[in-house]
Amino acid sequence: MEYFKKIISYALPYKGYGILNIICNVFYALFSTLGFVALIPMLQVLFDKTKTVTEKPEWNGLLKAKDYMEDSLGYYVTEIARDDKVQALTLMIGFVIAVFLLKNLFGYLAMYFITFLRNGVLMDIRNAMYEKIVSLPVAYFTEKRKGDTIARVTSDVQEVQHSFLSILELIVREPLTIIFALGTMFLLSPQLAVFVLTFIPIMGFVISLIGKRLKRKSDRVQREQGEILSKLEETLGGLKIIKSFNAEDRFQDSFNTSTKRFNDYANSLMQRQALASPTSEFLGIVVIGVLLWFGGNMVLTEETLDGPTFIAFMGLAYGILTPAKAFSKASYSVKRGNASAQRILEILETENTITNKDITTPVEGFAKAIAINNISFKYEEQLVLKNFTLNVPKGKTVALVGQSGSGKSTIANLLTRFYDVVSGEITVDGVDIRDMSLKDLRKNIGIVTQDAILFNDSLRNNMIVGKANATDEEIIEALKIANAWEFVKELPEGLDTNIGDSGNKLSGGQKQRLSIARAVLKNPPIMILDEATSALDTESERLVQKALENMMKNRTSIVIAHRLSTIQNADEIVVMQKGEIVEQGKHQELIDQKGMYHKLVSMQSFEE
Repeated sequence: MEYFKKIISYALPYKGYGILNIICNVFYALFSTLGFVALIPMLQVLFDKTKTVTEKPEWNGLLKAKDYMEDSLGYYVTEIARDDKVQALTLMIGFVIAVFLLKNLFGYLAMYFITFLRNGVLMDIRNAMYEKIVSLPVAYFTEKRKGDTIARVTSDVQEVQHSFLSILELIVREPLTIIFALGTMFLLSPQLAVFVLTFIPIMGFVISLIGKRLKRKSDRVQREQGEILSKLEETLGGLKIIKSFNAEDRFQDSFNTSTKRFNDYANSLMQRQALASPTSEFLGIVVIGVLLWFGGNMVLTEETLDGPTFIAFMGLAYGILTPAKAFSKASYSVKRGNASAQRILEILETENTITNKDITTPVEGFAKAIAINNISFKYEEQLVLKNFTLNVPKGKTVALVGQSGSGKSTIANLLTRFYDVVSGEITVDGVDIRDMSLKDLRKNIGIVTQDAILFNDSLRNNMIVGKANATDEEIIEALKIANAWEFVKELPEGLDTNIGDSGNKLSGGQKQRLSIARAVLKNPPIMILDEATSALDTESERLVQKALENMMKNRTSIVIAHRLSTIQNADEIVVMQKGEIVEQGKHQELIDQKGMYHKLVSMQSFEE
């Protein structure tokens, strides 16, 4: 129930709809009971058992409530129908129809109002999860599979709606239906009512035994569903590799294994769920059978109960069994929903390690320098950076070079606070970036990654990610600087052309130039280029390199380079190895030293 309480807190903004639902359910339960009670006078008229009452009866206490009700009905029927039995029957049928009409009207209104609450909670939970996912540090998702996260936002939330939120419908209506019906049954026949009251908890106990292991089974189903989505997402992302390596059969086998596990788990879960209905049905029939035997004796032998009252009593007893079964099934729903709610709350309650401090230092632009002071960093246990120190003055271009795994891209990740340093500090104009707000820090930084990250949207909407109010003129100017306008203006719908999933309607070079143009449009004072030209062909590289050089004249730039020919004009080149600086200087100075940089340049020259 702990998870249930946390999820229900999302219903508070919709409590008005919840209150209206409760009111309608109260009337639904009331008219549901009255519907069976209304059968008594109709049957009495039909079987000529109606009392002729000429004087209006008086209330003589709860113990005489049954007689008061019968006499009152008899009095009103006598007043209206007199000796016309057909008219009396018509009157009673009309009364029964009116009661059932009101019951179903309030039942509909209860469902109408609860719809807004259920769907509102569904929307708010998904919005909260998306907000949390966006705010969580990049490190969180290096350990999680994307498919599993997608499953939590989709199927797990849907499961919560079907399970937990359905309880809101049952929690008022079904208990009230049982209470009203039992109260009426005690008035009609206390002996039979005691028997029914004894049976309900027994039925609930038997049903709960069946559902004992349901939460664990449901958890396995949801996790395996996340596994299936992960495999599907990875397959779609790596389809070219799968096909080119003739690996379709291996991936198919892996997918089949996962779906087979899901099938086995789902079968086990559904078989246990399915056991509840026939069990409760059988137990209900046993009760009805025993009631018929006891009640039949009271009507036929003891004559302590009349036939119409007994039939109405049986209707009430059967009416109790339906909500009792629904309530016992609800315990299944809670157990099943518990697993999904736990998975949802795992994300919502994950501690965000990259956050703003309560009081942050305001930042207006960038005036002096970026200082990386004696920092160390590790992803798990292995140190990636060790006592690293670097100063980047405003307006200067600093290039980071070195072999893969030397820590170049880690510098970019730390500067943008995708991760936080283990020790040391990074300052901008003397202010520790951990003392700034994330928005202030990142609005001053533009980043172009090795893999052009684009979205399945129009080219225009991809461009304005960093500047929502950009005009067409500004967008076109940025595209020209990145040498991208030449191909953009030839597209079928120009800026409004949809570029496909991950921009796959464009070539690799076009995607990268569009990514560069997006950073140019944002126009930040600090630019990080993480191997920005590595995906370009030789001709595109020259065009973009010239554009980047023009762009970097008035900016502070940190360039992570694989192709060393692109950073020869950098103000300073930093050569890294195993997280440490081994050489530092201008291109020609480092060449003359005949050290690591000279070796890297020579190797690339040989390769080219």
